[in-house]
Amino acid sequence: MPTPSPLLSIRPATPDDVPLIRELIAELAEYERLADAAIATEDGLRAQLFGPHPAAEVLIGEVDDEAVGFALFFHTFSTFAGKRGLYLEDLFVRPPYRGAGLGKHLMATLAQIAVQRDCARFEWSVLDWNAPSIGFYRSIGAVGMDEWTVQRLEGAALHALAARNEL
Repeated sequence: MPTPSPLLSIRPATPDDVPLIRELIAELAEYERLADAAIATEDGLRAQLFGPHPAAEVLIGEVDDEAVGFALFFHTFSTFAGKRGLYLEDLFVRPPYRGAGLGKHLMATLAQIAVQRDCARFEWSVLDWNAPSIGFYRSIGAVGMDEWTVQRLEGAALHALAARNEL
């Protein structure tokens, strides 16, 4: 007898999911070799995701009613298109559940949200060494934007620029 396919479901996160979200973020950070950078706290996530002005949204992915993945996203704006975009900050599925289709289900749900909200684009970044993820993204039709590089200010450099009078 064939093994039954797992039941996949996606739901919006609630404030009760904050401990789970923090746990999944820590697991993602470990996978990406960035555990030291994962300093988000439950209180901070609760305030930023579910406070009066949410900075992002989260989808929880479940396999057979067990929460095993998430996607955290927010809106950007394209001045050229004159429309907002949907930016996927993080996508993570716990390793034992990879290959069940949950990642594709999360990405398809995000694409559906982008279309419903009239977004010009749906985009994200991926670490250049992460061949499994790059392969997955190519399999769903994503195209690399190799001519663009990400620039970042954080920590002391961010504060130094903010303190400059010449702004």
